[in-house]
Amino acid sequence: MTHLKNYKFADLYEMSSGISSKPEQAGHGAPFVSFKTVFNNYFLPDILHDMMDTGEEEQKVYSVKEGDIFLTRTSETLDELGMSSVAYKDYPSATFSGFLKRLRPIDDYTVYPKYIAFYLRSDLFRKTMNNNAIMTLRASLNEQIFSYLDLILPSFDQQKKIGDLLFSIYQRIELNKRINAELEAMAKLVYEYWFVQFDFPFDFAQGKPDVSLSGVEGSGPSAPLRGLSEGYKSSGGKMVWNEELKRDVPEGWRGGTISDIATLTRGVTYNKDDIQEEGAVRTVPILRATNITGNQIDLNNMVFVSESLADEEQILRPYDILITMSSGSIDHIGKNGFYFFDGKVAFGAFCAKIEAIEDFKFYLYSYTQSDFFFTTIKNECLGTNINNLNGSMVKGFKLVIPDNLTLEKFNQIVQPLYEKIKVNTKENLQLSKLRDWLLPMLMNGQVRVGEAEEMVEGQV
Repeated sequence: MTHLKNYKFADLYEMSSGISSKPEQAGHGAPFVSFKTVFNNYFLPDILHDMMDTGEEEQKVYSVKEGDIFLTRTSETLDELGMSSVAYKDYPSATFSGFLKRLRPIDDYTVYPKYIAFYLRSDLFRKTMNNNAIMTLRASLNEQIFSYLDLILPSFDQQKKIGDLLFSIYQRIELNKRINAELEAMAKLVYEYWFVQFDFPFDFAQGKPDVSLSGVEGSGPSAPLRGLSEGYKSSGGKMVWNEELKRDVPEGWRGGTISDIATLTRGVTYNKDDIQEEGAVRTVPILRATNITGNQIDLNNMVFVSESLADEEQILRPYDILITMSSGSIDHIGKNGFYFFDGKVAFGAFCAKIEAIEDFKFYLYSYTQSDFFFTTIKNECLGTNINNLNGSMVKGFKLVIPDNLTLEKFNQIVQPLYEKIKVNTKENLQLSKLRDWLLPMLMNGQVRVGEAEEMVEGQV
């Protein structure tokens, strides 16, 4: 059994508030740690993409150094309060947001940064944080709460072994995410060329060129375009006016709506009394709008209700599109992602499922990820002055419907990309579950680091 020791958080770290910046400072200058960056990352990224115009004195006072912990200090909900991100290197000239708290270690040999990053994101610490939080109009983290918080730590050497192992899992997950982002970019680029600019290969009807991909990893976003013949529109392909779309489209293509190629189903309606314990008999997990981040769907923090509340049409299947239909923010309306998983999962009433006809799955998903789609949604919401989409509205969104040959060739290119994304996404789910299970087991000595390493190798 590993020896654990209880520490007061305030005895190990000094808390500081972030910079109170002005709007004109944002977007240029030196690197900046934002609320969003901390909320979305266990560790600060290698490169901070947010910028803030700051001077030398501000950079000294609000500095970012190896071992610093950043916590979200205020939020609308407890779920967003006290989310942490750890700096595992120095960030020269960087400063951090006033919506964050910085915890700087008092010494370098009590807490190992890579260990604390996972500990602070664990269910154990999150429950402690929520129990001590203040809820008025907003959840907030202050010095008083900080003084109440405890840390339960093994020895520094044991922290290092555990932290390094969990960090290796983290790196694998991040690598999969980077690969997926590149594959997504490749698929989006093909869609843009073919169905927005209408520059799909002009002569593939004669059997050339070969537009399939021999590989996807490391190919780069331009890979699907190498070796292709000149584009249809740019090389003089015949364009025909389409009255429904109010634009020219390639000959043989037609105008249509989402309802021509897909069905839309709204989610399960339930109330607080319907929610049951995870693992209860005859229950089904429910995904909510909070499970869609960017264009990624996760299976975190689902609620469970009786399976009798969910119709068969409200069960998700691989390559269904889950879309947010209602939200308190217009920026969240319409966010959507592919469902890549195999488990029986339903979705809540603020969301909808868009299920495309088989040959149109990848085309329709590309459409729902396009700038045109999101612009259409924002215009619709502004017109009604509410942050809500109804099914008839979405099903009526107009799109161009290509001929069968073009669609077939498009699928030949993008389906392998999404199959790889699916594999990586499912692997990340398994690695995340293993990481979260291992932390308490390693802390308590119920699993040794060597045994855990073998488990990790078995997952990748």
